Amino acid sequence: MKILVFDTCLDKMYVALAQDNNGFEILSSKIVENKDNKYHSAFLISTIKGILKENNLTPQDLNAIGINIGPGSFTGIRACTTVARVMAQQLNIPAAGISSLEILSHITPDNKKPAVALDARKHMAYFYHDGEIQGAVPLEEIKEFLDKGDYYLITDDKMQEILGGTSYQKEQYPLGDILAKLAYEKLKTNACKWQELKPLYIQPPPMG
Repeated sequence: MKILVFDTCLDKMYVALAQDNNGFEILSSKIVENKDNKYHSAFLISTIKGILKENNLTPQDLNAIGINIGPGSFTGIRACTTVARVMAQQLNIPAAGISSLEILSHITPDNKKPAVALDARKHMAYFYHDGEIQGAVPLEEIKEFLDKGDYYLITDDKMQEILGGTSYQKEQYPLGDILAKLAYEKLKTNACKWQELKPLYIQPPPMG
């Protein structure tokens, strides 16, 4: 099985290619940042083509797709989901969606319980702990929860200033590789039909 995964929801774009050939392994992994006033998702197709070419593959060699479905940049979520659905439909392969909150929870040290809080604006954060998405939660409620438990908190730069924790934006974490592993695990137990792949909008996108 060969799996292509990509994520345009966060501050950088992650694209990775993995395979299950007597064991799971990452074949290629790329991190792309915004360039020349262009949002990184503008480079998604060219990056996918580059990774496939490096591995002497064509799209028809892929067996599955995995993506980050959000929360994150509304533009990035739309781009990610649209490209995945189109590719999966044309190739007739499954497509697995993983939330950014679950992905980020896996950069926590192994001996710590993970919690993730990402800026949701309006004095709220998208909150995740104990394997569950809690929704957009007021910051005061998150502070009270964290004070009562021993959690390792992953945040973004803005939430780090308010809640503390570790900002994923300050390091080059292998989020594409993590996404690939999570998508692979989901695909083993779920049909992951591309028709069911939808953006995760915890709050509605801005109008206009």
